[in-house]
Amino acid sequence: MSAIAGIHSIKSNDIPLEHRVDLMKGLSHFPADDVQTWQKGNMYLGSHLQWITPESVGESNPLHHREMNLVIAADAIIDNRIELFERLQIPIYKRDKITDTELILEAYQKWEDDSPKYLIGDFAFIIWDEGKNQIFGARDFSGTRTLYYFLNQEYFAFCTTLKPLLALPYITRKLNESWLAEYLAIPGMYETIDANTAIYQGIKQIPPSHTLTLKNGQINLSRYIKLDVDKQIIYKTNEDYEEAFKDIFQTAVNSRIRTNRNVGAQLSGGLDSGSVVGYAARELVKQGRKLHTYSYIPPSDFKQWTPKHRIADETPYIQSTVQYVGNIKDNYLAFNNRNPYSEIDTWLETYEMPYKFFHNSFWVRGVYEMASQDGVGTLLNGARGNWSVSWGPYLDYQTLLLKQRKFLLFYKELDAYSKNIGVKKSKIFSKVLNKAYPTVFSKHNFSYKIPSFINQDFASQTGVFNKLISNDIELHEYKTPNAYEARKKCFDQVTFWNSNGTVNTKLSLKYKLWNRDPTNDLRVIKFCLSIPESQFVQNGFDRALIRRATKGILPEKVRLNQRVRGIQGSDSLFRMLPLWKDFILELETLVKDPLIKEYLNTEAIKNIIANLKNNPRSENVFDLDFAFLMRSLITYRFLKKYI
Repeated sequence: MSAIAGIHSIKSNDIPLEHRVDLMKGLSHFPADDVQTWQKGNMYLGSHLQWITPESVGESNPLHHREMNLVIAADAIIDNRIELFERLQIPIYKRDKITDTELILEAYQKWEDDSPKYLIGDFAFIIWDEGKNQIFGARDFSGTRTLYYFLNQEYFAFCTTLKPLLALPYITRKLNESWLAEYLAIPGMYETIDANTAIYQGIKQIPPSHTLTLKNGQINLSRYIKLDVDKQIIYKTNEDYEEAFKDIFQTAVNSRIRTNRNVGAQLSGGLDSGSVVGYAARELVKQGRKLHTYSYIPPSDFKQWTPKHRIADETPYIQSTVQYVGNIKDNYLAFNNRNPYSEIDTWLETYEMPYKFFHNSFWVRGVYEMASQDGVGTLLNGARGNWSVSWGPYLDYQTLLLKQRKFLLFYKELDAYSKNIGVKKSKIFSKVLNKAYPTVFSKHNFSYKIPSFINQDFASQTGVFNKLISNDIELHEYKTPNAYEARKKCFDQVTFWNSNGTVNTKLSLKYKLWNRDPTNDLRVIKFCLSIPESQFVQNGFDRALIRRATKGILPEKVRLNQRVRGIQGSDSLFRMLPLWKDFILELETLVKDPLIKEYLNTEAIKNIIANLKNNPRSENVFDLDFAFLMRSLITYRFLKKYI
């Protein structure tokens, strides 16, 4: 639980004192319980420690194991400790005190380069193997912790964040134009197609699910895990699946409430965060501790503009969960003075690069801030739930049944679903036909043109369009996605994980707490990928498994709700209305700046400004035009201040 950093001299020279000092000084703005360093000859390691778990209090990190001839700096919380104790034959009398850093070192001693395969949790670490004269490092499968590095002929340097690396004299603050081109050209929420790159030239990062080995001045990156989405677990009854899931999910939750501080959770009115809260609160009762929940709500003067089936204010559902579950100290946070525009500078400083998640930026940071004030060490969430515990896309499943000609099951599910959501069967059937056979039955084109965000000359110079097309990235049209293809891509391509890990790492350091997601537990994900699709869509219910597994844990109002869903960030533009003139004025300055004209499509920006300047409406918040303007401004501010 720390920011880690280090320098290795490739040519076996001593590392200058000022380099070591400057590297660690770059982490000094983060709160710390301790700062530790280790050096021997041409290797220097440092840790800026934050004690989150009971075992981490007073730990040695970096840790030098003389008998093994190994030294490790680790930013990690390991969740499968009990399993590792058995596999590594750790004596029982040592288990309560052994740190996660020690466990990683023991795993490396036994399994060497394969060791990350045996680790479950959130981690990034670097090991100096003096006997082999090599460096070995790894990042967990979904990249929940960041780890950047730099290599030239003389030095290898690494750090959890970017700023300390930029303090070293041999690393320049020069823009990586390939990174920026991908960021600008990709219409989706992820930043780049190459998870090994960073915003600055020369600095790279270990991708999620990868190890790094440095030997003789050469780096080798290797992916150590790919999730098998085809292997199936077959049980006899629904109850067998439910019990197996409950056991795995409770284990995942219990692992993530292991902290010497208070436990918090982000809570919406839905199933993902609700299930996490339900399972966590009942375990905390046994420990005599309360769960602190943090729920973002719109300001009181916000006027609902969303369709009836999407709600901006989830308070009634949140309160229903709180009252039913019990053992909760709930907080409802409107953040009346915050908005995406006012948050830009703070987020650029924290995130260290341009970002795309502006709709939720003000409340995500606000929740961390409030939880930190309450002494929370672990902040739970259910962010990965859509792809794991609450998987179950009803229309896509119905489409699958129709194409497989399972007509009896198809009709049975259609009838039940129609009754559950209160919509005529004919209307649902029409949607299924459109998805199954779009060229035959669709009366509408479900795709629309995406405005080009990037300067075309800059795109040509970097060759970004060819690169993205070769990676199957749709650049100019948005089409209704196939849920199964999207899920497979999510787990196959590690770049999709990077943004969440970067947000969580850097906010955790800033506020001295870890955001932990049981729905992202590797054991949970493997289980959910391995059971039949019929477990997730059943008897007219989507997300069927988690609905069944929360019976008696969540209220029926939440557990069985299929008629409305929350829509977070729908008040983002509304919050900006008092500052709209300032926003437009800054954009008008932006389009005149020669710097930004090199990178952005300023003519398109001018046209959007003309359309939105005098007629901003709350319901435009999710329009691509508004996103275009916000991303342009975020990029502009970053380039002006940090390049």
